[in-house]
Amino acid sequence: MIARLSGRAIAASPLILASLACSAHAQPADQVDSVATEDAVVSVRKVAEGLNSPWALAFLPDGRMLVTEKPGNLVIVAADGTISAPLAGTPEVLAEDQGGLMDVALHPQFASNRMIYLTFAEPGEGGTAGTALGRGRLTDGGIEGFEVIWRQQPKVSGAMHFGNRIVFGRDGMLFLALGERFQFAPAQDLSNTLGTVVRLNDDGSIPQDNPFVGQDGRDPAIWSWGHRNIEAAAVDTASGALWVAEMGPLGGDELNRVERGGNYGWPVVSKGINYDGTDIPDPEQYPQFKGAEHYWSPVRSPSGMIVYTGDLFPDWRGDILFGALSAGGIERVDLDGGEVAGVEFIPMNTRIREIEQGPDGAIWVLTNTKEPGPGALWRLEPLAVKPDSADGDRSGSGTAQPGQ
Repeated sequence: MIARLSGRAIAASPLILASLACSAHAQPADQVDSVATEDAVVSVRKVAEGLNSPWALAFLPDGRMLVTEKPGNLVIVAADGTISAPLAGTPEVLAEDQGGLMDVALHPQFASNRMIYLTFAEPGEGGTAGTALGRGRLTDGGIEGFEVIWRQQPKVSGAMHFGNRIVFGRDGMLFLALGERFQFAPAQDLSNTLGTVVRLNDDGSIPQDNPFVGQDGRDPAIWSWGHRNIEAAAVDTASGALWVAEMGPLGGDELNRVERGGNYGWPVVSKGINYDGTDIPDPEQYPQFKGAEHYWSPVRSPSGMIVYTGDLFPDWRGDILFGALSAGGIERVDLDGGEVAGVEFIPMNTRIREIEQGPDGAIWVLTNTKEPGPGALWRLEPLAVKPDSADGDRSGSGTAQPGQ
């Protein structure tokens, strides 16, 4: 049952938070055949398997899908599940821990320019790495003329919290959602781009109406700051709003409506606690920071996001859906007039890394039970029956019920 809200959600109790270290590492079970949600019974069909740690997908105009594999490959998956050989022309990546080849996106005018964008963990000097954004032209043989057009600075050691989601706004500007590379304090320092959302022209140059252009000591690419690790981002094409869901520490995953020049408070505030058990001040104690629209404890570990616009799930039109890695499912956020009216967790019994809407309104997800490891591509579409009109038991093997 969807949880109706009266204002923002309140963080879970310390007892719930204390349980997160266990629940976040639970390994999922087998694929479900169908799942009962608040508004529909949804069929789940495996289309392709054997993908190597898949991370992102983007639909081509002909219905095929570009899929990134974190070790460094980009492949094309056909609607019948056929997987191509790795495409030529991809960049060298740091394929360690959370790093690798990550997001893929098509230029808004892809039909005429064939331009695609990739983000990845780029190796640096002295064992460092950082997120990089590049683009090239998709051809029958691979990617032609790939070049890096923007780099997160500075590169640091470690292979955590790269973020990496590419979103194009309604005006054609490119938003890139980033992590703070598990460095904490730099997310509050405007001289770097750790823990930020940056806004770029499609060639990687800086739009002159960005909030910090021309200000000494402030990186002009920054659109918003004070973020922890963003692997879920989407633009609502109806309103133009940019939404991100970011991972909290122990507790405190956040859904944020990103505003120009907004500071979202990490690591000064959070609804969660640090991994060592120490407290973090509550966001309400620091009103100068932008507050989240919703918090989750226990965490969901958001990855991949859409604002649904299709016809197959009419009751979900205008809602946010994102993959839940540690929770093993899909989170649906019911938006009413741009405000969060409720949330529903849809259990899928596996880690959902990516979620996209297909041309016909079906929902497609990338799964992987662990990283590195094998992953699959699933297609979700409604069955003819809804929960309130089902004429019998829906608890057969392979059907996941909400809350279980």
